[in-house]
Amino acid sequence: MSLQQTYSGSCHCGRVRFEVDTELARASTCNCSICHRVGWTMISVEPARFRLLAGDDAQTNYQFGRKTMHHLFCSTCGVHAFGRFESDGTEKVIVNVRCLDGVELGALEVQAFDGKSY
Repeated sequence: MSLQQTYSGSCHCGRVRFEVDTELARASTCNCSICHRVGWTMISVEPARFRLLAGDDAQTNYQFGRKTMHHLFCSTCGVHAFGRFESDGTEKVIVNVRCLDGVELGALEVQAFDGKSY
């Protein structure tokens, strides 16, 4: 079992920087048309556990389908560091684990999510 800690993350160029408080033992991949193409490996946290430190104005928002997910990406380097999900009054921040500093992806249990059928 992993203990909750604060992780720092960013896009490739560093314009988008953030911190997230989470227990990082597992993550998910998604087979939907966009997650598959951009290679997301993700975790989901409550908005109170996420802090955007820089780059609110450096991102582009892309939505499709049901428009419940804000697929945010840096308008300079194109990296999808995090996104925002909202459905039926539930808000989540979806963090791309690949953008967290010092995280060994191979050490995590990675589960598949069938977003294609969602």
